[in-house]
Amino acid sequence: MTKEHDTMNSQTMDRADVCTARAVVSEYTCPVPHSPQEVVAVRHRALGVLAAWGTPGTAAQEAVLVISEMVTNAVLHALPPAELRLLLCSEDDRDVIRVEVTDAGAAPVWPGAGASPGESGRGAVVVDALAIRHGSLSGPSGMTTWWADLPAR
Repeated sequence: MTKEHDTMNSQTMDRADVCTARAVVSEYTCPVPHSPQEVVAVRHRALGVLAAWGTPGTAAQEAVLVISEMVTNAVLHALPPAELRLLLCSEDDRDVIRVEVTDAGAAPVWPGAGASPGESGRGAVVVDALAIRHGSLSGPSGMTTWWADLPAR
């Protein structure tokens, strides 16, 4: 499979490009507690789901890394509630894992609350490097869904 990078906003790109309703094989959804300490638990649950779907080791580890980055971003930079949704999609000759993290929009940044330089800011680079395509969708109520499609095999 060739790696395609598409960082266009999903409002201009058909978000259902791979994961159409008829292509969804399995789905998992869980709330994301608004605490950095809970990211580990979300990551472990996601790894269990990926294993149950038969996702091979490398693909599962890369998906968990993307999940971790996206969930951490929602916890640190957005308002609750947040939710993780994983979709296993099969269309044509490829299987794709769709990772979606929905949050309630940007949180106010309090003086002194930002991470020190070098401690954060690499999540977008990680997602861009591992995803087939990724983007975001903003809803009218302020909700934002960040999504990434990853190879499942």
